[in-house]
Amino acid sequence: MTDKPIVALLGTGIMGAGMGRNLLAAGLPLRVWNRSRDKAVPLADAGAELVDSPAAAVDGADVIVTMLRDGDAVSQVITEAAPGLRAGQLWAQTTTVGVRATEELAELAGRYGLVLVDAPVLGTRPAAEGGQLLVLAAGPESTHAPLAPVFDAVGRQTVWLAEDAAGAAASRLKLVLNSWVLAVTGGTAEAIALARALGVDPKAFLDGIAGGPLDSPYLRAKAEAILAEDWTPSFTVSNAGKDADLIAEAGRAHGARMYLTEAVAARMHRAEELGHADQDLAANYFASFETE
Repeated sequence: MTDKPIVALLGTGIMGAGMGRNLLAAGLPLRVWNRSRDKAVPLADAGAELVDSPAAAVDGADVIVTMLRDGDAVSQVITEAAPGLRAGQLWAQTTTVGVRATEELAELAGRYGLVLVDAPVLGTRPAAEGGQLLVLAAGPESTHAPLAPVFDAVGRQTVWLAEDAAGAAASRLKLVLNSWVLAVTGGTAEAIALARALGVDPKAFLDGIAGGPLDSPYLRAKAEAILAEDWTPSFTVSNAGKDADLIAEAGRAHGARMYLTEAVAARMHRAEELGHADQDLAANYFASFETE
């Protein structure tokens, strides 16, 4: 492998598209595939090779990057890629799929002789577009140097974690981090909903916490989106609900009941039922009301 590995990017949605542009900006040869081909065309216009199948994308690639919706999607796409896979290829699995699915994907990697690196990323669309993701990675030490050009292109920092027996150390940390993201997002939306229900100006809430220990840039960003009714997705309601379910599932499986996460999951699913699935997760705000 050279210092510019050939990368196969499987999945070019909200996150994958930004990652792909930064891989190209770093000068890495890039092949892209997406189930909905039109979402990959902009990357082809920017210099990537657009292919028609996962197998064509991975054939001859040094590094495979998956950024899809969930564990089932990742498993299906890697299985479809089987004719183009070869033993020893590096697979950076960046989708948030949870602990159980990561363990299952490790078994899949073993079936095809792939070297799996559990590498979920923390960040939303702006971070992906700006190459400012936090990459959480767990894999053999032999993969650190070969994957550095890829992770450096898409992230501001890579945190390598010691592998655990199940091969899911990074995914475990990602769920913990996401539990906090969802708690802040759900709490922000609910506080603004309560303010409006009580006839309180939501800006008075923001003024009340300004500059104090309860304030935070992320809270501000989501509050401003709600007040401006700007639902442009940096991370969708649907994906937030999926992640909340993964967190609650992992907690139950390991003896921790995640009451707050379960409540946020219910908010996300309610907002989805109301038609906000593809809007920014701040749109869980609508879950506080009987109708939109």
